[in-house]
Amino acid sequence: MSSTASQSRSTDLLNNDIATTLRKMTMPMIVGMIMLMTFGLVDTFFIGLLGTQELAAISFTFPVTFTVISLNIGLGIGTSAVIAKFLGAGDNTKAKETATGALMLTFVLAICLAIIGVFTIEPIFRVLGADDNLLPLIKEYMVVWYAAGLFLAMPMVGNSVLRASGDTKTPSYVMAFGGFVNAVLDPLLIFGWGPVPALGIQGAAIATLIAWAIGLFYILYLLAFKRHLMEPKILNWTELKRSSGGILKIGLPAAGANMLTPIAIGVVTAIVATYGNAAVAAWGVGGRLESIACIVVLSLSMSLPPFISQNFGANKLNRVNQAYTLCIKFVLGWQLLIFGIIALLAPYLAAIFTNEAEVADTIVLFLLIVPLGYGFQGLVILTNSSFNAMHMPMSALILNILRLFLFFIPICYLGSIWYGLWGIFWATVIANCLTAVVAYAWCKNILNKKFKHSDEIVK
Repeated sequence: MSSTASQSRSTDLLNNDIATTLRKMTMPMIVGMIMLMTFGLVDTFFIGLLGTQELAAISFTFPVTFTVISLNIGLGIGTSAVIAKFLGAGDNTKAKETATGALMLTFVLAICLAIIGVFTIEPIFRVLGADDNLLPLIKEYMVVWYAAGLFLAMPMVGNSVLRASGDTKTPSYVMAFGGFVNAVLDPLLIFGWGPVPALGIQGAAIATLIAWAIGLFYILYLLAFKRHLMEPKILNWTELKRSSGGILKIGLPAAGANMLTPIAIGVVTAIVATYGNAAVAAWGVGGRLESIACIVVLSLSMSLPPFISQNFGANKLNRVNQAYTLCIKFVLGWQLLIFGIIALLAPYLAAIFTNEAEVADTIVLFLLIVPLGYGFQGLVILTNSSFNAMHMPMSALILNILRLFLFFIPICYLGSIWYGLWGIFWATVIANCLTAVVAYAWCKNILNKKFKHSDEIVK
């Protein structure tokens, strides 16, 4: 971990100016995340050209695919938090072993999840509300997507190792290249060209698989041989148990917290489905656009935790508190600006994804309401990230449970009863606002308690 190559790409998270450090770490992540998000948007765009049935089918897959991705995110969070704390405390040997154990653990879990997923496609999507017309399309896509899960999981965790050391540029390059490959292959495999047959909705999943596979082989080479950030060997059982224990302690609750989100979205998707396939298609498009609109928040949620974990490990709590407060203020103002831009561009954005008036009108309605709550949602996301970075995964899990099952689902259900689809959209804003109040008060209270047991003075 002390190699010159590794140090040259890492940032001093313990001593450099907080705002400058976070900006330097976040900017590369924004570029990488934009490219990564093209996976979803490019898929949605080209599949939308196939028709409303195909667009509705891909919309039904979002909660399920995000559930799988959430497990990978959870493992990445656990990996980053443990390794960054070791680095902050100066224990590079344990950090290196932990990185190896994390990738081995991810490999096993990804295979198990793929097998379970393939055999549960029909019952899960029937529960979500998919009808007999959509199920064949969903199966075509999901069988390949589950097979691609392994190629997604390991690069995500490998990128977390790099971020824990302060390097956010390389993960952004990996994500950017994967997004580029997917964008090139999507039209070729979906519509066919020359000797390449038109594979329809399944072609989008195959394009994603290829893009992720390339990322996997590169990241393993980088970590094991070029950067020396992990052991280039298979750990024995004792080593694996020792290295993965801390990851699972944080990663499983973090994964659980993340996996609750698509489950809740799935429940609301089922409510939206009662308004027809056009409503589901619009809901799916809105969800993909949300990922782009919240790109800065998502990037900060990846760059802030290593900063907090290293300073937490070094007992520099003032820097933890200042970084959290700075990010919250920025996100609230930034997302308000994004809402204004989206509201102005709503009709044009809708026209990109569909030519059908009913779907376009519903997308516009979504964009004029739901993005108003993105700033509050960003506050909750960053608070969750901060809890995990401070090795408090159960607090993050409880916060997510409150957000989704005390606020989001009940308020959306009531909104649908009282005001229909319009009520569901406004319910998301209200739920995010209420959760944000709870999250901010909770995090500040925890930081104040930790200050009482440290020698630092609150600034």
